[in-house]
Amino acid sequence: MDETEFWELIDATRDAAEGDPEEQADLLVQRLLEFDPEQVLDFARHFESRYNRAYRWDLWGAAWLLLDGASDDAFDYFRCWLIGQGRDVFEGALHDPDALADLLDDFDEEIDGDGEELGYAADEAYEQLTGTVAPDLGIAPAPAEPEGTPIDFEDDRALAQRYPRLWDRFRE
Repeated sequence: MDETEFWELIDATRDAAEGDPEEQADLLVQRLLEFDPEQVLDFARHFESRYNRAYRWDLWGAAWLLLDGASDDAFDYFRCWLIGQGRDVFEGALHDPDALADLLDDFDEEIDGDGEELGYAADEAYEQLTGTVAPDLGIAPAPAEPEGTPIDFEDDRALAQRYPRLWDRFRE
């Protein structure tokens, strides 16, 4: 599976799920079951590499604003959700996390921002196909600390300056 196929699966399942991340995860598992196990592992590699790329302080700050706080776990699930939003939103957010104010149509913190199940879709499909746990993907793990300069999430003034569009749209 190449990168284009990866993003096509993400987009198709998000559209079919009408943006519901849990439904998207279920649909993604169903779609992955149509592939052979090696293709499922390819999908998992694409997902995991993007998940690791998004382990950044500046993106965590954006998640903090959108979710009104984001623990370690919440940020993990946010990164899965962000991948589930598709290539344009994902790459746009990595380029400029504040751009999420323009990239997201709506954001309901009760539904959006938590893509935990998306992170398990490939593992679940692989296990259903083979009856075994997915092997190590052979990609480098995320660093121990997020990339970039730490942000004081408790400093509203600093957050408003760092993310003016997100602050204006989601916090005021």
